[in-house]
This record gives sequence, C-alpha cells and structure tokens, in this order.
Amino acid sequence: MYTAAMTYEDKGTLAGMIIQLLDTWEIDSAKQIVFLSLPEKTPLRAIRKYRQNTPFPENDILMEKIEHIIGIADALRTTYPRNSQMGAQWMNKPHRRFGGRTPVNIMLNEGISGFIAVRSQLDCAFAWETSQQI
Repeated sequence: MYTAAMTYEDKGTLAGMIIQLLDTWEIDSAKQIVFLSLPEKTPLRAIRKYRQNTPFPENDILMEKIEHIIGIADALRTTYPRNSQMGAQWMNKPHRRFGGRTPVNIMLNEGISGFIAVRSQLDCAFAWETSQQI
C-alpha cells in the first residue's frame, strides 16, 4: 500500500485523503495525532500540513494504521453504498459489539488491536484472513 515506489506527491495525496477521512469521522486534530500514532509532541499545525498534502512521516505503526483506515473506509462504502454519511454515523455510534463504546473510541484507546477489531466487524473477508493466521 504505502511503499517506497510511491512518489512524494502520491504520499502527500494519501496523507490529505486520510486526514479528510478522519475529519468526516468527526475526529478532531488533537485526537488525529493520537489516532495515527504520530509523535507525542506533534503540533496541531502538522495536521493542517497533512491535510494540504504533506506526506506523513514513515513509521511502521502509522503505515499499518493507514492500511486499516483504508480497509475500514472501503467496508463502510460497501455497507452503506447509497448514503456516505452513514459511515461517519456508524463510526461514532455506541455498539453492543464493542461494549457500548464507539468504533472511534475503540481505535483511539486500543491502538492496532482496536483498528483490527473495528475492521473485522465491517469486513468479513479481513476477519476470515485474520482468523486463519491464528
């Protein structure tokens, strides 16, 4: 997905798209820093730069989270093909499957395992692949 073969411009476009997606999921800039596992002292203005297509710093956790964010977004588009706003609603609605917590909350507080849990609820093919690795 996010590879060395991508151009600087492609990496910047991807960063802008990810930030825009997190905005639609109603995750504010301060939480986006935590959500993406950016360095703790990342200033809020950095999110504005990413929104304007500055590439993310390359680190393994961030790259894995980007892969899951894209998978979750794709699954939401498949689940709600006629209403793009439903994805954001689903992400911010407490769910019985998550003990009454929202998917955004699970992802913010549980890191990669939270991303995997949310993606598994939406994407049965991903859940099946994950279960086969155990």
